This record gives sequence, C-alpha cells and structure tokens, in this order.
Amino acid sequence: MTTGISIMPLPRWDDSTVVVEPPGEEPGAWAGAPSSIVVDGRFYLAYRLRLPIGEGRGIANVIAASDDGVSFTPVVEVTKEQFGAESLERPAIVHTPDGRWRLYVSAATPGTKHWRVELLEAATLAGLATATPRTVLAGDDTVGVKDPVLHHDEHGWHLWASVHPLESWDDADRMTTEYATSPDGVHWTWRGTALAGRPGQWDARGVRVSSVQVTGDEITVAYDGRATAGENWEERTGVARGKRLADGSFGRLTAEDREPLGSPHEPNGLRYLSLVALPDGRQRVYYEATRADGAHDLRTELF
Repeated sequence: MTTGISIMPLPRWDDSTVVVEPPGEEPGAWAGAPSSIVVDGRFYLAYRLRLPIGEGRGIANVIAASDDGVSFTPVVEVTKEQFGAESLERPAIVHTPDGRWRLYVSAATPGTKHWRVELLEAATLAGLATATPRTVLAGDDTVGVKDPVLHHDEHGWHLWASVHPLESWDDADRMTTEYATSPDGVHWTWRGTALAGRPGQWDARGVRVSSVQVTGDEITVAYDGRATAGENWEERTGVARGKRLADGSFGRLTAEDREPLGSPHEPNGLRYLSLVALPDGRQRVYYEATRADGAHDLRTELF
C-alpha cells in the first residue's frame, strides 16, 4: 500500500463568501447541506432549501452551475412532493465515469422519524428533474438512512451515510456514520460503522461524515458532531482519519483530538462541509453555517 499525508482545508470564516441565501430570516430557515463537484472545468453544487418546522421543512434540493465556484445559476430543482416526502435533506451529486448524472436524495417518510435515500439518474443534468426515483438505501423499521457521501476509485464505489436508530422517538436524533461498498453505485453492501460519537466529548450524541478526501491509502474526512439532543441542527465540524484495507475498502475512522469548528454566531452551527479539488491544485470548500439572525446560509472558501 502507498500512503500520503492529507490536510483537510477547514473554514476560516473571515475569508468566506455567501453562495446561497436561506429562504427566510429566522432559525429553521436554511440554505446548505451542499455537495460539490467539478466536471469539465465547471462547478456543480447540489444543496437543500429548508423552512422552519410547521412551514414546510426541507422543501427542495437544487443543483446549480458556476464557472468560478462562487456565482451559481440554478439548473435543476426537485421538491419533496416528487418523493412523497415530509422533508428533504442533504443531496449528493455524482458524475459517473461513463458520463451520466446522479442525484442521491435524502427523503423523510411522513409521520415518522425514518429516512431513506432515493436515486435520480439521467444522461443529462437537466434530465434529473424528471427522472424516476428509485430507492437505493431503504433503511427499515429500526434505522433511518440519510446524507450519503460518495467516492469512486479503482476499487469501486464507497459510501458513508448517517444512520439513525428508531427504537425511541425522542432519541432518533442520535447518529453514527456507516460505511458501504458497491460495484455500481446502486446496489450497496453495508460494511460496518465507520465513525461513532465519543462519550464525554463534543461529538458524543452523534456524528455524520460530510466530506471525504483520499490520498493514496489514507482517508481524511470532515464530519459533523453534537454533544446533546439540544444541539441538533447546529452541529460543528471535526476531522477524522483512516486507512484503506487490503481488499480496497476503507476501515474505521479515528477522530482527531481537537476542538470543533463552529460559526461565530450562536448557537455556532457549522456543518455539511463539502470539499472539491480544482484542476489547478487548489481546493474549495462549501458549508452551511449559522448567521447572526439564526438562519443558515451556504458559504464557500478557497484554499
């Protein structure tokens, strides 16, 4: 195996630019949960728009395009009604090796705490708007699955998703990150827990991998974490690391012992960091963060 040292670029806040404003100016109004890629020199950003509970929750996933990574034009929008969902959460946008477009959508089952992941696939980006969804990560009566992060390499498809136990309504906010592999990005085999909260730490209540960076056989991830149920929706960002195994899959991740990154505005949410490598060797990060009025906007920084 080969190894390499990977440095995860982390938000500095003062150098950030707002990319998408939220659809409201109050807590619970969010633009964020981004997923970003670069294809043929253009930036593509998938993100979620949300209103407060009782006013619609996660109303839509949007895909926007940009030439500079800052000024985006919406191209595709899918709504929660298209999935029969009570709410939508973080999407994952993928351009496959054979040139097809995919959008993995996190959909909430009405009247429950259950989540599932649906896949839209089309030959063109615009075609995703009318593609027929198919369930690729169903969850079950005991767990909900959402917020997938994908990576493709010579060993196949890899996925990290946040999994929520459903045995208790009041405790369904708890989460671990589970890891799966696939030959095609559609049919998945769960391989085990990649990352779990640490008792007594800032991430004790739950963790969610948000971005994956692979250098040789080393993997570095950004992840969201929270210590209590009261910090739900206002997670902060940490870093974890792991290694590739002999069979080409990735092993369990170990969190770095460091203070989490948060917004300077109470209650300090800074989450869903998405990293994209640029053709010139630089990197750009996108993330969702709490602003002064309590809403969340979608920001970017260049490294």
